[in-house]
Amino acid sequence: MFYKSVVVDYSPKAKKMAAAIEEKANEMEKAGYELVTMAITGSSKAILVFKTDSIIEPEPEKISGEETEDEEDEED
Repeated sequence: MFYKSVVVDYSPKAKKMAAAIEEKANEMEKAGYELVTMAITGSSKAILVFKTDSIIEPEPEKISGEETEDEEDEED
């Protein structure tokens, strides 16, 4: 069993946060992951934890506002 955590970006409004979580959960399910648990941080972000039995880890699509490691490196 393999786990993957995903951070959903800043969403101070509950409806927008719920929509972003739902979008990511549906996207990850299509990639073979199941949502196990989640937490909302004090900074209005969500941490989602998914699991899969698959050995090959599919890369989920980027959601709005999410930076990739390459984009973070370019800012330095």
